[in-house]
Amino acid sequence: MRSFLHPKLVNGPFDDPGLFIPLFFEHRALMFDLGDISSLSPRDILKISHVFITHTHMDHFIGFDHMLRLFLGRDKALHLYGPSGFLKNIEGKLAGYTWNLVDNFKYCFGIHATEVHPDHLLVNSYFCHNKFLPIHAPEKLSFNGKLLEEPSLTVSTVILDHNLPCLGFSISERFHINIIKERLAPLGLEIGPWLKQFKQALYDHHDPGSKFEVTCGKDNITEKFIIEELARQIALITPGQKISYIADVIYSESNAEKITSLIKNSDHLFIEAAFLEKHRDTAGKKHHLTAAQAGTLAGQAGVKQLTPFHFSPRYKDQGNLLYAEAMAAFKKYAEKGRRKLGTGN
Repeated sequence: MRSFLHPKLVNGPFDDPGLFIPLFFEHRALMFDLGDISSLSPRDILKISHVFITHTHMDHFIGFDHMLRLFLGRDKALHLYGPSGFLKNIEGKLAGYTWNLVDNFKYCFGIHATEVHPDHLLVNSYFCHNKFLPIHAPEKLSFNGKLLEEPSLTVSTVILDHNLPCLGFSISERFHINIIKERLAPLGLEIGPWLKQFKQALYDHHDPGSKFEVTCGKDNITEKFIIEELARQIALITPGQKISYIADVIYSESNAEKITSLIKNSDHLFIEAAFLEKHRDTAGKKHHLTAAQAGTLAGQAGVKQLTPFHFSPRYKDQGNLLYAEAMAAFKKYAEKGRRKLGTGN
C-alpha cells in the first residue's frame, strides 16, 4: 500500500530550511519550518493546513509573510506551532500590516497558533475580520509531547537547545489497513459502509476476540465475525511511516538523548548538518551540529533513511563533503547497532 506521507525539502541544502509533506489521500499538506517558500507553487502552499516551526530565526520563518498573503480572503484556517515566545512573534508579524480593508473580504481567514512550553501549551486565534487582533488572552492547555493527533497521523515534539528553545518534530502514520476485495465474496460479503467501521475498530484497538457485526446485501443481512479472524481473512495490515525533522541544535548530552528518543526507528530523518567535524568548535559556538554528529544520531536511533541539509554557506562548493561525512557516520553507527542486536555479519 502506498504511504500516506511524501516528504520533500523545498530548497537545496544550502538554502532556507523547509519540509513540505503532502498527504496522499487528502487535498492538504503539512509544513515544517517556513524559510523561503517561493519554490513552492501557490497551489501547493494553499494545501498547507498545519505548520510546525522549530524557531523563529529569519531563515526558518520569513516564509510566513508569503503564506499570509496567499491565504488572505480565503475560507481557510491555518494552524501554527512554535517554541516559547511564538505567540508574540505571530502577533508582531500581523501587527506590521494595516488591515483597514479586510471587511471587504467575503471569507474570514483564521490563524490558530500554539506556543510550546515544557509542561504546557499556550494557544490563541487571530481572524482576518478582527484585523488579526488576538480574540482573548492565551489559553493554557496541558501538554503530553503531542501537538496533533488525527485518525491517520500524530505529530510529536521535543524542546531542544539552540541557545534558545528550538523544537524537533516527528510525524507518525497509523498502520495501514488494505482490504483485499477479492476475499469478500467467498465470505458472502460485499463492499459497503461496514468496511469503514471495521477499519475504525482495528484503528481503535478493539478486543481482537470480540464480535463485529456486518450488515450488507440487498436484504441487509447481518452476520457476526470475530475481529481477529475477519482481519486475517480480508485485510493486509502494514506499519505506517515515521518522518522526523531536526534543525538548528547544538550537540550536547541532553539534546542527543531527546533527539534519539524522538527520531527512534524513523523511516526517514531530515537533520541539519551545518559543519564538517574538523570545524566542530565552530559548530559548538554557533549551536549547530556537524555532519558527523548528525549521522551519528541517525545511526544510533535506528533511522532507515537519512537526508542531511541546512549546510553552512562556507562549504558552498563542498556540499559533497558534508553529505559524505554524515553518511559515513550514519552507516558506522547503524552497523554497530545491528551488531549489538545480533543482526549484523
